[in-house]
Amino acid sequence: MRAVGLARSWFAGALLALGLAVSPVIAAEDGAVVKGNPISRFKIGSDQTRFGPFEFIGGLEMTSGNRLFGSLSSIRFRQDQASFVGVLDTGHWMTGRIERDAAGRLSGLADVVITSMRNAEGRTFEGKGRMDAEGLALHGDRVLVSFEQNHRVDVYPDPGFAASAVTGNYPIPFPRKELRANRGFETVAVSPADSPLKGGTLIVAERSLDDAGNAYAAILDGPLKGKLALAHYGDFDATDGAFLPNGDLLLLERRFNLAEGIGMRIRRIKSADIRPGAVMDGEILLQSDFGYQMDNMEGLDVFKAADGSTHVIIVSDDNHSILQRNLMLEFKLVE
Repeated sequence: MRAVGLARSWFAGALLALGLAVSPVIAAEDGAVVKGNPISRFKIGSDQTRFGPFEFIGGLEMTSGNRLFGSLSSIRFRQDQASFVGVLDTGHWMTGRIERDAAGRLSGLADVVITSMRNAEGRTFEGKGRMDAEGLALHGDRVLVSFEQNHRVDVYPDPGFAASAVTGNYPIPFPRKELRANRGFETVAVSPADSPLKGGTLIVAERSLDDAGNAYAAILDGPLKGKLALAHYGDFDATDGAFLPNGDLLLLERRFNLAEGIGMRIRRIKSADIRPGAVMDGEILLQSDFGYQMDNMEGLDVFKAADGSTHVIIVSDDNHSILQRNLMLEFKLVE
């Protein structure tokens, strides 16, 4: 579909894109056959592969006949660089692995299983208001999940998270009344053990802003535990982030407004600027709009490939809307 057509479809589904509609929540545990349509170009109609420090490797447009598939909010890859854990904002886990073609480009997903998340009492199917999962982090033998609306960061055991009740949680050091219902902590990321944060866990709000207009953020554990903030500009809101091996943070941000439409950008925040009392800010490495293969981009992860290069994968949340797409895009970060 051309960019103009995509933009018109997006305007028609504006509320869905912002996550304001109630997506279906279905209690189940099921395998999902996912079809992947390869994406060979990031910029529509162009053979360009280099975008600032990013080299586009390839991508997928993903579809499935399983009605649970979609609404992917965050994704994290295991050490094998193929197996992944994801959360859906309908209150589900999604696990599986990526497949590649002979050239190493994304070609599909395999072994996809979608499972209802459980709360602290072990119950499922509470509805989106209670189980609006937005952020995800793998932290040793634990999986951390941040939730909007009922704002919290819950802890699950790893392995065993898919069948387990919540085993603990992290206190959020901000009054709940200061947090917007559908604009809470979409980013939860664990820093490298040898970085300045020493393995500390960072959370960043989408658009819950302090009196200075900056987004709330906090380091939840580690030697630099404390509150900080993220500089917030215009209509770009943080939707996910992941740490690079050196401790810098790559932050995924999304924009939507009627004047400019949908946009995406990735900002790099230096490790030295992530500390209690700071207002984090950083260089914009990549910015795109509907002239590119993108949608409602919500998830980002970083991993080191077998050749030692740093890869970045970003995914979209289709909100279970026929007007939106489930995308997975892969870039190599060229330092």
